[in-house]
Amino acid sequence: MRRRRHGRDKEAPELDITAFLNLMVVLVPFLLVSAVFSRVTILELNMPSGAGGGAPDDPVVTVEVVVRSDALEISDGEKVIARFPNLYLAEVGEEDQGDAALQEGVQQQDQILSALPTAEVYDLKKLTEFLLEVKASYPDKTDTILLMEAEIAYEHLVGVMDTVRGAEVRVEGSDPSDPDAVEKVILFPDISIGDAP
Repeated sequence: MRRRRHGRDKEAPELDITAFLNLMVVLVPFLLVSAVFSRVTILELNMPSGAGGGAPDDPVVTVEVVVRSDALEISDGEKVIARFPNLYLAEVGEEDQGDAALQEGVQQQDQILSALPTAEVYDLKKLTEFLLEVKASYPDKTDTILLMEAEIAYEHLVGVMDTVRGAEVRVEGSDPSDPDAVEKVILFPDISIGDAP
């Protein structure tokens, strides 16, 4: 009796990978180019480490900048040492209204505040002056904590971060009308971000 051979005479099918290769030819350069552009827009943040060590030998100075909808506050970790009111709210003023009208007014105010540039909402000049004084007192200090309320616009966060990282200071003895007589001073470049209490 003869045995039948099933499937042994058939050749293995060829695997067609041209469509996959076409995809890779397009996808790889696209990913490489987009990775370069995404790298340009990254701000490096130093997040606090979760590991607790021993007690430090010398007292640690803490600089906290709290961004609230009504003010900028600077604290030493325990108490508020400076407060700069919201410029826009100081101009508009607060009026007594009914609860429903007040709630609607707050929502409109939040929309207006998020549309305004940071320098028109917060007094960044006074913030810079105060941070320069703090930096003069603690020249080796490079880190700060930036805390913000949930409704703060992202643009305002970035504006305050830029102010905390560095400032432009006029060179002493220079002509006030000379725009080139300004030098960049690094204040607190190591920023940790968190939610305001």
